[in-house]
Amino acid sequence: MDILHFDTNPFGGAVISPQSLPDDPDEFGSRLSYSMQTWGSDGLKAIWLQIPKALSKLIPVAIDAGFNFHHTSDEYLMLTHQLMPEAHIPPFATHYIGVGGVVLNEDKELLVVCERYRRPGQAPFYKLPGGAIQAGEHIVDAIVREVLEETGVQTKFQSLVCFRHWHGYRYGKSDIYFVCRLAPLSREITMQVEEIEECIWMPANQFLDSADISEFNQSIVRAALESPGIVNSWIEGVGDPETREFFMPDNIK
Repeated sequence: MDILHFDTNPFGGAVISPQSLPDDPDEFGSRLSYSMQTWGSDGLKAIWLQIPKALSKLIPVAIDAGFNFHHTSDEYLMLTHQLMPEAHIPPFATHYIGVGGVVLNEDKELLVVCERYRRPGQAPFYKLPGGAIQAGEHIVDAIVREVLEETGVQTKFQSLVCFRHWHGYRYGKSDIYFVCRLAPLSREITMQVEEIEECIWMPANQFLDSADISEFNQSIVRAALESPGIVNSWIEGVGDPETREFFMPDNIK
């Protein structure tokens, strides 16, 4: 009997190739059991098993073999199994990452939005435009994209001024929210009507003095107005600019 095709990873584990999985659950169960015995004898510590959605009938077989759910996407389920008690299986992502943009024009007006989606009974309120970072997206690109999508205003990234970290967010995950200062390259507003109820240029002093604006939103805008923040930078020889970004004080070269 052939073991399942696999590669090894830095954690001393076997990573089963999803492209090589048999379609038949009985064949899969037999080969998985034989593979687990072989890998255990060879000293491998754990197994990573990615099952594509098209082969979801294999999931009960893996569960019966002792595998646990690790994470999922639209197209697959990842399961893991410890062959040795000391095996280290890194947990899946624990955080959401969001961005908010402080866009201030030459007239000291702040670009603000009022979202359509609110908790039941919650009154409308103004906040900064922004949203979630997409997979593989840089912070700098994400905030420029989000501001454009929600307001129609073109902007240029200037600096990262502060961030907020909290727990117990969506689906029990934690959340990091980066606040960025941006320079407007246009003024005309074309708001995203599906998500945004209102979008205006509001005098910054009015935003900071209003009793209808949350203390959190006022605090992060005040931080953006009073602090130069840290700028998008680069460290030569450390990875690829397509996959990494750095933020440092402007006087650090």
